[in-house]
Amino acid sequence: MDDETESLALAIGHRVREQRQAREWTLDRLAAEAGVSRRMIVNVEQGAVNPSVGTLLRLSDALGVRLPALVHTRGAASDLVEVTRRGEGAVLWTGEHGGRGVLVAGIESPDVVELWDWTLEAGERHASEAHSTGTRELLHVIDGEVVIEVAGVAHGLAAGDALTFAADVDHAYANRSSSTARFSLAVFELGVGSSHRTAGS
Repeated sequence: MDDETESLALAIGHRVREQRQAREWTLDRLAAEAGVSRRMIVNVEQGAVNPSVGTLLRLSDALGVRLPALVHTRGAASDLVEVTRRGEGAVLWTGEHGGRGVLVAGIESPDVVELWDWTLEAGERHASEAHSTGTRELLHVIDGEVVIEVAGVAHGLAAGDALTFAADVDHAYANRSSSTARFSLAVFELGVGSSHRTAGS
């Protein structure tokens, strides 16, 4: 891991441990609630791994907190405004050719909205597991061409095109062209963690 990635991994680990301990949960309890291994929880809390977006989503839902609360170093904020400056977003995915998925902003749970800035280099693809029931995504292509796969059906988009889709099924973003593609992505998820809060969190 480079310094930026290591710093983010340590910050995520601290926040996950803090949230788990606030609920007086054991490592085994969080592992069971999130559907990930105990070893993964240990590695995340120690900052020893750069967890996947899927793992982070499972942890945030199990803990009943929004994903940005686990990954963001807060920028300037007040009761009305929270600012994330250029370069302050959390890089949560890096492609094999240098593409990046950056979480740049989000609003509080239980109804979560996340704003992402994605870059896919030629030939890169990011697959996502189905999110919780009712989750929707809105995507707008800024540069290049992107193929969005939703439940096995591919939808080709060019610069200026937009797509809204149900994200509670398996989906993926791919760049099948020979040039860089960039898109903005908003994720809307209802009731994050609500099923776990009633179980004692």
